[in-house]
Amino acid sequence: MSAPTIVLVHGAFADSASWNGVIARLRADGHRVLAAANPLRGLAADAAYVASVLRTVEGPVVLAGHSYGGSVITVAAAGQPNVAALVYVAAFIPEAGESALELTDRFPGSTLGPTTAPAEYPGGTELTIRQDEFPGQFAADVDSATAALMAVTQRPVALAALQEGAAATAWRDVPVYALLTTDDKNIPVAAQRFMAERAGAVSVEVAASHAVSVSRPEVVAELIGTAVAAVR
Repeated sequence: MSAPTIVLVHGAFADSASWNGVIARLRADGHRVLAAANPLRGLAADAAYVASVLRTVEGPVVLAGHSYGGSVITVAAAGQPNVAALVYVAAFIPEAGESALELTDRFPGSTLGPTTAPAEYPGGTELTIRQDEFPGQFAADVDSATAALMAVTQRPVALAALQEGAAATAWRDVPVYALLTTDDKNIPVAAQRFMAERAGAVSVEVAASHAVSVSRPEVVAELIGTAVAAVR
């Protein structure tokens, strides 16, 4: 088997730059890496786009998703024979029919809702985290200057994307790894533990905020590297 390509999918209120620290470490270790832009418009549509990216990759893929990106990779990887493993980073691991909002609300602890600001766009309603609330809500362990920039450059997510249930569950068919963030204010760690256990994931817990790929890129890169080593 050829060496896998690592494909990274960001989540809501973020963009591919949120993986920069992880990418630098993976590339330094000799891995091929591709960061896919997540449209954040609707789960089925976002997953279809990521699936189209996967079809351009020759050889096996280790597919990683952060936050809502976990829902996207769960659907996108279904029926994709080159996906060898899934890595969930502070991410949703939905069962068929489950949405991101449903899973968040199933366990206490998320303070995301009151920090968001809705706005209308041609397709419906989208959400951002208010800039003054973003550092504390999303990136409490990221340095203040970086967190402030992340607040400005965050990508809005369509409310419908967070409400849409997953149409497939690729985690049933490939090895699963999960990084759980115990100081997460977006997805309660109890929800993360429940989903990871249900999926039979190899799990690692770290005391980090939701923005763990920024604050602790070495931990994220290490877990992805473990997944790559296991499928080579």
